Amino acid sequence: MTTIRGAAAITGAASGIGRALAIELAQRGCDLALADRDEGGLKALGAEIGTTRKVSLHRVDIGEPDDIAQFASEAIAAHPALGIVVNNAGVALMGSFEEIDQAQMDWLFDVNFWGVVHGTRAFLPHLKTMGEAHIVNLSSIFGIIAPPGQSAYAAAKFAVRGFSESLRHELSVAGSPVKLSVVHPGGVATAIARNARTGVGVTDNARRAQSIERFENAAKTSPKDAALRIIRGIERNEPRILIGNDARFMDLLQRFRPGTYWAPLQRRLEKMAKGT
Repeated sequence: MTTIRGAAAITGAASGIGRALAIELAQRGCDLALADRDEGGLKALGAEIGTTRKVSLHRVDIGEPDDIAQFASEAIAAHPALGIVVNNAGVALMGSFEEIDQAQMDWLFDVNFWGVVHGTRAFLPHLKTMGEAHIVNLSSIFGIIAPPGQSAYAAAKFAVRGFSESLRHELSVAGSPVKLSVVHPGGVATAIARNARTGVGVTDNARRAQSIERFENAAKTSPKDAALRIIRGIERNEPRILIGNDARFMDLLQRFRPGTYWAPLQRRLEKMAKGT
C-alpha cells in the first residue's frame, strides 16, 4: 500500500483529470506542485483549493525538456516531502497517418511521450530518496488498442505503456521504494477532443465536428471519477489502472482477439456514440 501524504506534482493540472486529481489529493492532505501552460487555469485551481494546503503553481510547456527540469527543481525545493509524481499532460491530433505531417507527429510525441519520459527522469532521483514514492504515467485505452485515425496518438500512448512497464520492472528488481502505475482511461469527459489539433491534410471541417460529438457522446466517465480511480490505484500499488467500463471492455476484447478486434469494436463504438 502507498500512503497518500506529503506532496504531489501533477502536470496538465489546469483542466480535466489533472485538475480533478489535484482537488482530490488536496482533500486527502497532499500539498501540491501544479504545472500547466494555462496560467489562468492554474490560478483558478489554486484559488479553489485555497490555503488549506501548500500549493505552488508552475507554468510549464511539457514539450520542452528544460521547462520540465526547472519544474522538478522548483517543485522539490518548494515541497521537500514530494513523493507522488503524475505525468498527466497530453494533447490530441485528428487525422489519419497520411493527413498529418511529421512536424505534427513530433509535436504530439514531444508532449505525450517525451514529456512523460523527461518528467520521470527529472523527479526520479528525488523520489528514490523517499521512504515510499509513486510515479503515475497517463497512457490511454489507445495504449492498448489502436483505432484508425489515431496513428500518432496511439503510437505515443503505446510508447508510454512500454516505457512505464519496463521501468516498473527495473525499479522492482532494484528493490526501489518507488512504485509505478500506468493509467489507461477510456472515454473521460474532458476538453481533449475540442482542443485537438487537426492534421494539415484534413480539409473536412464537418468531420472534425462529428469526431468531437462522437467523443463527447461516448465519454461517460467524469474527471472526478477518473481521479478517484487513480487515487485508489496509487493506494493499492496497482501496476495498471483501467478507467471506465469502456476501457475494461476494450482491454478484454483485444486479449481475446488481439489481431482482429477492430471490426466488433467499431460496431460497439458506433452504438455507444449514438447513446444506444
